[in-house]
Amino acid sequence: MNKALILVVEDDRPIRNLIVTTLKTHDYKYITAENGSSAILEASSHKPEIILLDLGLPDMEGVDVIKKVRTWSNVPIIVISARSEDVDKIEALDAGADDYITKPFSVDELLARIRVTQRRLALIQSGEEQEQAVFVNGELKIDYTAGSTYLKDKELHLTPIEYKLLCLLSHNVGKVLTHTYITQQIWGSSLENDVASLRAFMATLRKKLQPDKDGMQYIQTHIGIGYRMLKI
Repeated sequence: MNKALILVVEDDRPIRNLIVTTLKTHDYKYITAENGSSAILEASSHKPEIILLDLGLPDMEGVDVIKKVRTWSNVPIIVISARSEDVDKIEALDAGADDYITKPFSVDELLARIRVTQRRLALIQSGEEQEQAVFVNGELKIDYTAGSTYLKDKELHLTPIEYKLLCLLSHNVGKVLTHTYITQQIWGSSLENDVASLRAFMATLRKKLQPDKDGMQYIQTHIGIGYRMLKI
């Protein structure tokens, strides 16, 4: 897998140096920006393949950078922030961020999130997400054409809503999807009752995907935020 060009947007020099050293050690190409204005300029001129973005920038909010970049690009954006409140995570993800890492973070976690994002990027660039008729992840297989789902080669009997949820998650492997985004996609609204229904449907879906306690976990819950399909 080719190493991505990564834009690091961080005004805290020690943290920026840590991220840059990590990227350099693992042969990633990188460019840096210390504020939001520079980040937007670098993103538009250098077209990075991944953006690592701090939210607390000196000249503007990181969320505003996300919104600005999203007006012309779908480049994956991983937020790295000391803000750990759910409301901050939800705001960033709903604005268009793909993932969220809370400071302090481990180098291994950062690299793992980058690898997952790069795998998604490779799928998108090759057109496989749009063109593939069958999705395979571990022992899970989804035949989009037939509308069928299999676990260990045995067909799963899913309700229409469960199937729509599974397809939505499978098309966004490795990406955290917020409650608001999911309910908007499934029901066209994001009312309190919709979120409650989502939790109920997700609970039954997870039981079908993981009938054994020691079986593979395909769906990860981000409490108060949303869900992510894990790449097995």
